[in-house]
Amino acid sequence: MAAVSLRLGDLVWGKLGRYPPWPGKIVNPPKDLKKPRGKKCFFVKFFGTEDHAWIKVEQLKPYHLHKEEMIKINKGKRFQQAVDAVEEFLRKTKGKDQASSHNSSEEKNRRNSSEERGKQSAGEEKRKASLSEGKLKKGTGEGKKRVSSVSSERGSKSPLKRAQDQSPRKRGRPPKDEKDLTIPESSTVKRVMTGTVAGFKWPPSVSEPVKDSDPHFHHFLLSQTEKETGSTSIQAADSTAVNGSITPTDKKIGFLGLGLMGSGIVSNLLKMGHTVTVWNRTAEKCDLFIQEGARLGRTPAEVVSTCDITFACVSDPKAAKDLVLGPSGVLQGIRPGKCYVDMSTVDADTVTELAQVIVSRGGRFLEAPVSGNQQLSNDGMLVILAAGDRGLYEDCSSCFQAMGKTSFFLGEVGNAAKMMLIVNMVQGSFMATIAEGLTLAQVTGQSQQTLLDILNQGQLASIFLDQKCQNILQGNFKPDFYLKYIQKDLRLAIALGDSVNHPTPMAAAANEVYKRAKALDQSDNDMSAVYRAYIH
Repeated sequence: MAAVSLRLGDLVWGKLGRYPPWPGKIVNPPKDLKKPRGKKCFFVKFFGTEDHAWIKVEQLKPYHLHKEEMIKINKGKRFQQAVDAVEEFLRKTKGKDQASSHNSSEEKNRRNSSEERGKQSAGEEKRKASLSEGKLKKGTGEGKKRVSSVSSERGSKSPLKRAQDQSPRKRGRPPKDEKDLTIPESSTVKRVMTGTVAGFKWPPSVSEPVKDSDPHFHHFLLSQTEKETGSTSIQAADSTAVNGSITPTDKKIGFLGLGLMGSGIVSNLLKMGHTVTVWNRTAEKCDLFIQEGARLGRTPAEVVSTCDITFACVSDPKAAKDLVLGPSGVLQGIRPGKCYVDMSTVDADTVTELAQVIVSRGGRFLEAPVSGNQQLSNDGMLVILAAGDRGLYEDCSSCFQAMGKTSFFLGEVGNAAKMMLIVNMVQGSFMATIAEGLTLAQVTGQSQQTLLDILNQGQLASIFLDQKCQNILQGNFKPDFYLKYIQKDLRLAIALGDSVNHPTPMAAAANEVYKRAKALDQSDNDMSAVYRAYIH
């Protein structure tokens, strides 16, 4: 994009990395956010999302001049929502300007009226002075001079000047209702952001009011353009702003494993126009996706051999190894240039072993476990943690945008597995604590619903907390994240701690509670069924 002359408050089209241009507004950055060194850039807050970033000036275009051009090349639903948000913002701005103009007109009329009354008052004073002067013509000349002097003194200050002096408003002070307008949020963003931790706030400024912002976007979106920050090993790509207008890769995509997570992922890949071939150990699960346009692969080896990039998402380390190394497995379909992306949550040793055998056959390997649950998978809002082949990570761009809201590149193979286990360790331990708190409330005669209400009004409030508590209160443990899998992740996280001689007593305690829940036949229920371990 060509360089343009821009200033604070301008509406623009901003292009970030590999994503299409998006409408935004140039605003003041937070005080604690340093401007990147090097080329000139502006801090842009994008419409229809919670995204904001430093954008180089050559990656910006004026909104109005290029509106028609941008609308022609972007047809996605979320893109249209963003444009609608801009138009709503402009309508409000116009309405505010008209109101300001109307107020100015009324002020002018008041001044004119005051001036007219001043002129009338001056005329009356002049008439009275003339009458007095006529009466005094019979008197001395000194008397005449004195009356004229008084008349002149009264008229020394113009009526308009007096009217201005009487007005309580000082020159240069803006009307009380002249406030800056906020950028409206789309309903999609409000839904997505309901459960996030809004720990970062915009500082008060002339151009932008205080507004909550998601710290994930604040830190990681900026790392794409701000290489000087030291975050070069981490890259996040928010797709809430763009996955409605994804240009799908022309590469053939394969997908192995259609469980709770895999099913939602494949559905979103197909919706966004990707060519997908599917395989599942239980073949019947493929039928729905065949109806949606997917192709059927008879074996993992066949899928890999006929596709450019093959993703896999299975339950545990054993399943991941069997899929690659077993009969008609992935390894038999690997040829030089073939790409394999393992999205399973496994330990670092397992993923390192799989990477080695894939690369030994000339293949390319990326690990990309996902953080989320069935609902987030269906909504295309997963968080993807990737490590391994950086070029393959880039090649998976449109796929990651389709299936997730954010993707992180964490460096060498094994890093994503470790990070994923730590994330799930925290989540699993938190879930066990929630169950423990609810049962303690019950046995001490306290209302569990009241406890939830209190938690939802405090710092722990989140979608996760509310949903899991509602599961428990309603006795509904339909799986959104299998209990057996969170227990598996806790076990692997504890082993990770042992490998580096790091204590994990909280995770170990939580793991024992989940093991008891499994013994009570809760393995295939949602993780919130850990509650039952406390009441039996």
